[in-house]
Amino acid sequence: MTDITFSVYFAFYLYLLLLLVQWGVATVSKAKQPHAVPGKIDDDLSHDSFVFRAHRTFHNTLENSALFIGTVLFAFVINYQSPVFALCVWVYVIARVIHMALYYAIATEKNPSPRSYFFLIGIIANVIMLVLLGMRLAV
Repeated sequence: MTDITFSVYFAFYLYLLLLLVQWGVATVSKAKQPHAVPGKIDDDLSHDSFVFRAHRTFHNTLENSALFIGTVLFAFVINYQSPVFALCVWVYVIARVIHMALYYAIATEKNPSPRSYFFLIGIIANVIMLVLLGMRLAV
């Protein structure tokens, strides 16, 4: 296994751990609320509530997971190994970690919020990965 391949595998593994952590934080924070109902979040909650922010962080990551996971798995299937691709995978994962930390820490209704920039960085990294895969297929 090359260093590039291991790097992408490791970043992908960390991303899966990120999903697990976010799920756990969202689940535990909600379950600790008085009168918590499984599968339902209080409609009156907003960004001032950590429960809301943890729930939204997890769901936002889930919303973005299909594209990222699909892109990375597709690269694995075609055995695509590129330092630029690996860098983009790391940029995406790091951007999602920072997005999570900012979402947990900052209660704001402001748009764009500081976390929005890291969301955008992650999307740009994923688009670059897709372009790289498309270029590989065109060759």
